[in-house]
Amino acid sequence: MGLIVAFLLPLATFAWGPNGHRITAEIAWLHLTPKARKAITRILGSQSMAMIANWPDFIKSDTTHQYDHTNTWHYLDFPAGIEREQFNQLLAAATGENLYTETQAMIKDLKNRTLTKEKHLFALTFLVHMMGDMHQPLHVGRDEDMGGNKINVMWFDKASNLHRVWDEQLIDFQQLSYTEYTKALNIAPTAEIKRLQQGSIADWMFESHLLADKVYGYTKPDSKLSYRYNYVFVADLNQQLLKGGLRLAAVLNSIYK
Repeated sequence: MGLIVAFLLPLATFAWGPNGHRITAEIAWLHLTPKARKAITRILGSQSMAMIANWPDFIKSDTTHQYDHTNTWHYLDFPAGIEREQFNQLLAAATGENLYTETQAMIKDLKNRTLTKEKHLFALTFLVHMMGDMHQPLHVGRDEDMGGNKINVMWFDKASNLHRVWDEQLIDFQQLSYTEYTKALNIAPTAEIKRLQQGSIADWMFESHLLADKVYGYTKPDSKLSYRYNYVFVADLNQQLLKGGLRLAAVLNSIYK
């Protein structure tokens, strides 16, 4: 996979941004069972989940194009304002390579003990990443604006777009390292952790889609976003980062139970 080399590739606009993915991965690591942690350490060796979490974005810069088929694994768009029944129908009909189908495929690969360590590393890396993606609401946003990428806004005094604000700029505005952010978020009591970990991948994606509707409803094209926007959405942002980490841990613990 060339994970270490991949960290040297130039960056583009990523899901959650580097810190967001590291935060969800680090939270997950802290909530793994001893058995799951041992199994994952055998796969990762000296690498950490936090530091492999962004590799699926970094490979978008690979000039060999050998990973181009994974570009659609990061998202799945839906129409605005749909109810759960319609959401389920659209999810069932989404049979191509997308966030929903490939998350399940990576889980299946990790459960398959006959696969090579290299294939397990690939599957683990993408699962860590995609569990973060599905909790970034605009990765289950709307197709017509490419998950907010076509909605231009100003972030303080800089030209941006709605997707980038949620990927990176809201997180970076908190001015915390990923370890500091993890420590700040990882304070939920045991009962709350168990509650947040309940549900299925479909449940979690629908929940994120509902938040996407809220984001779209509040954020108009060409808006000037700053302190007020952070005030309105920082709690949602933090909750999504926490949920992503806790649910990733739940999935991994289930795989290696």
